[in-house]
Amino acid sequence: MSASNLLFLFSDEHEARVLGAAGHPLARTPHLDRLAQRGVRFTSAWTPSPICVPARASLATGRYVHEVGYWDNALAYDGSIPGWGHRLQAESVRVEAIGKLHYRNESDPTGFDRQIEPTHILEGIGQVWGSVRDPMPESAGPSPLFGKFGAGESSYNRYDRRVAEHAIRWLQERARSPDKTPWVLFVGFVAPHFPLVVPQSYIERYPLDAIPLPKLLPRDGFRRHPWVEAQARHMDHDESLGSDERRRLALASYYGLCTFLDEQIGRVLKALEATGLEASTRVIYTSDHGDNLGARGMWNKCLLYRESTGIPLVISGPDVAHDKVCTTNVNLVDVYQSVLHCVGIEPTREEATLPGKSLFRIASEPDDDERPGFSEYHAVGSVSGAFMLKRGRFKYHYYVGFPPELFDLESDPEEARDLAGDPRYGDTLARFEANLRAMLDPEEVDRQAKHDQAQLVNRFGGREEALKTGTPGATPVPDSPAQAR
Repeated sequence: MSASNLLFLFSDEHEARVLGAAGHPLARTPHLDRLAQRGVRFTSAWTPSPICVPARASLATGRYVHEVGYWDNALAYDGSIPGWGHRLQAESVRVEAIGKLHYRNESDPTGFDRQIEPTHILEGIGQVWGSVRDPMPESAGPSPLFGKFGAGESSYNRYDRRVAEHAIRWLQERARSPDKTPWVLFVGFVAPHFPLVVPQSYIERYPLDAIPLPKLLPRDGFRRHPWVEAQARHMDHDESLGSDERRRLALASYYGLCTFLDEQIGRVLKALEATGLEASTRVIYTSDHGDNLGARGMWNKCLLYRESTGIPLVISGPDVAHDKVCTTNVNLVDVYQSVLHCVGIEPTREEATLPGKSLFRIASEPDDDERPGFSEYHAVGSVSGAFMLKRGRFKYHYYVGFPPELFDLESDPEEARDLAGDPRYGDTLARFEANLRAMLDPEEVDRQAKHDQAQLVNRFGGREEALKTGTPGATPVPDSPAQAR
């Protein structure tokens, strides 16, 4: 594969299947659908962790969360562990970022030559209250998630439009002053992350009476796993909605934000084409994690089910197949090798030991059912560490101190039937646990995460002070007040 530029488009909290190309019956995402038609779409793409800041630290470093220790939304990437951006800088490859990064702050050496209107964790400290986990508070208080949602315009909407405008101008400038070597541009959008606020014209595209209610609701008799139940007690987002009409409006708002995001990405892709850079530029589109969207009575992310851990992932450009679907398990940690491969840099001996592999190589090879999918969670609302391992048709969840879960995604793609208690699957459970323990010691990782978080809590004055420290909702963007949610 010849070297090329790379345009890396990154969203926040995009559930993998809310995409026209993925067959969603309602989602209107024509620009991303067209990107998939002109490239490769991965149907088994996973986040390293279903929460923003740890996922992005793994994205930067090409290492899993347990390897780098950025456990939660108060422990953000600071550049102390080198990432792919540092390697590009060492090779004199232009690497710049526009929009949301969600690292510690702009001044840390995180591997970008320039950051244009970046968003990072609030005041460089993030959600310290979420690091209080040992013991975890029974409740974090009323959920702020749906304090405002529905038709309107938020600072996030305005920010994402500006991010697209910055990216368009950046591409136009590159076309006027072409680089002699490939460049990499990271463009980070906020949508469809909450608050679920979007102009009415987007919500109108999703009539409420056409939107089915979420699946597996506890009120209909579904019993949540006890680890998940503890998280629901900690912050019950669904209870704050109160009615089915409001649940449908929340879904319509989320779908509207996906369409809004699609339009911003479409603007950038049109600029790539109009500037003549499309022929020399590969594109990656993905997100940091998904969203539960009311399934099992849960909203937001933070769980191991595919709504939360699955991510959309599309690649396109020179030497990339057209209209192809790849079922091999892939992960955000694969981005490190993908970036190097795209711009023509050979990995060092140390980089070759990273867990990832170039997405461009994976897409050009036969599908590999045995390549594992992996995710883990150690952040807000979790009483203990949680680990996901997917291989072949099965998806396995290991919760420290709780029973495991096992799903057959071939016969049960919605993860509605837990097979872990069925003696016929005892050998499968044992095999998955052995595979997980070959990767890590889950109990030791849980201890290490809680130890590091306890140290952070102590630095902020102890448990009670920590519980009052950090934004209670979403990270504000540059033009929003600090209390924005």
